[in-house]
Amino acid sequence: MKKVLYIAASALLFTSCESFLDTESYTKKTTGNYPVTEKDAIQLVTGVYATLNKPIANCQNTYFYLSELASDDRFGGGGENDKDMQVMDHLLYTNINRFQSFWTDRYSGINRANMAIANLDKVANETMRNQMMGETLTLRAFFYNELVEMFGSVPLITTVPQNVAEAQAYPAQSPVDEIYASIAADLKKAIEIMPNKKWNETVSGAGHLTKWTAEALLGRVFLFYTGFYGKESLPLMGEDGTISGSIGKDEVAAALKDCIDNSGHSLVSDYRSLWPYSNKLSKKDYPYVKNAPDWVKDGENPEQVFAIKCSHLADWSTTIGYSNQYMLHFAIRSHGGADQYKKLFPFGQGWGAGPVSPKLWKEWQAAEPNDPRREASILDGSKTEGYIYGADKQMEETGLWQKKIVATTGAKEYNADGTIKTLFNSFTSSQDYYGDGADDDFQLGHEIDLNVIRFADVLLMHSEITKTADGMNRVRARAGLPAVTYSETALRNERRWELAFEGTRWADIRRWGIAEQALSNQLGSDIWNRGVATVMKNQGAGYAARYAATKGFMPIPQSEIDLSNGVLKQNAGWDASAVFVSWNE
Repeated sequence: MKKVLYIAASALLFTSCESFLDTESYTKKTTGNYPVTEKDAIQLVTGVYATLNKPIANCQNTYFYLSELASDDRFGGGGENDKDMQVMDHLLYTNINRFQSFWTDRYSGINRANMAIANLDKVANETMRNQMMGETLTLRAFFYNELVEMFGSVPLITTVPQNVAEAQAYPAQSPVDEIYASIAADLKKAIEIMPNKKWNETVSGAGHLTKWTAEALLGRVFLFYTGFYGKESLPLMGEDGTISGSIGKDEVAAALKDCIDNSGHSLVSDYRSLWPYSNKLSKKDYPYVKNAPDWVKDGENPEQVFAIKCSHLADWSTTIGYSNQYMLHFAIRSHGGADQYKKLFPFGQGWGAGPVSPKLWKEWQAAEPNDPRREASILDGSKTEGYIYGADKQMEETGLWQKKIVATTGAKEYNADGTIKTLFNSFTSSQDYYGDGADDDFQLGHEIDLNVIRFADVLLMHSEITKTADGMNRVRARAGLPAVTYSETALRNERRWELAFEGTRWADIRRWGIAEQALSNQLGSDIWNRGVATVMKNQGAGYAARYAATKGFMPIPQSEIDLSNGVLKQNAGWDASAVFVSWNE
């Protein structure tokens, strides 16, 4: 069986004429003659980017999916047989190898990044060389940050293997301090060498990562590491591969301030225009956004500091990863067929993962009764004509659904009375918009990019690190809310409201040390299972006990542990007692 971790790097390693031959190749690209030109550099790093959105093909096994369903603001949901959705909510498992594809994809990206980092110094143009090196370092840091938050101690690989034996040896898990030190070193170097170009003037092209991305990611990494592990600073790896320094909060705050002041990023004027339901086709028949600016398209949005690119050009055989499958999974399950979706317009069909916790709705309303972001973020089914509870044996249903990352429809034909006759996906079938006029595919036709870091998050991170209200109040002002003085409670609430359903809440409650309390707060919430009213209850040992046992870390794929011949060790809390059998067990 091939070693998963090194397969990509090994394939490239053995094309190197410098390592194995004394002759120069004039017909093939090798590490001896490639990359050299600007085009070469972009092509090489594009291979690293190609692994960035690959996990979205199996989105239910990704860090982002986990971050949403495991948090206290959403339940697992799905149909009666969608146990893989429900287990994430309860920190249990049905398949100990569930995260195998994510593990493999992220290490594939790391190996490609290692190869690029080892060879980009050949690029003649210094500006392009530094830009592409910075992008690659930032990507590697991002890959490792997801892995270390998800699994804790994992193998740290930052070099290309130099021989067959090294390529085939399974590396041991590294201490988390070393992993974070490597992440910090990558981001620090990326920030230092990348050009100070505005976010939409990057020399490598639209959609590429920037210096500002690296600064924002440094803030995110710093806050999790120092909060979760109770540290004052972020360790920093030296060139000799040992921890030889640290990055403190003042340096991180300065990086975030640099992003705020010099990146060209800004907040869009209307919160609603961040989300695809305000696109110009759907909004014609969606009264809620008729007076809102049009949705700001991906690539034109000044708030996108880091986004994973998606496309409507996916197909089942080769490129499903280009489709934003989160939009399918988080969309509402069938509530009476096509006619029902006309009543739920413009929110389309999907698998029903992640119903919104009613406690989020109530706590948000109590804390900020005039906050327009609540309605901009959450669909209240109880106020939607004809909403049916229990469709298609939906589990953990609350009647509340997020409106940010969800299938979005448009009206294709109208009845004589002006009501909608037929629907189509706003982002595939309309030649007026993104689509190419091809037939709808409600499963694949989701090309909206996945936001990883928005500018609002940068402002909030800066407020949290500096304990000042400036950034927080800038975010509040966009929502039409009054300024507040800084407090821990105010900052935490602001992150919860502004960034709801964007993959940040899980890390936040873990690093703030409130996960057990927040998860247990879900108990007693009103839900419907298969259309029958009930309440949320503990599964297995219960929320608090499961978090105490795992600290929120997921099981390392057992197949990788077996492949390593015992080099890898399984995370605590993932023995047979954590198996999920049934919601009623």
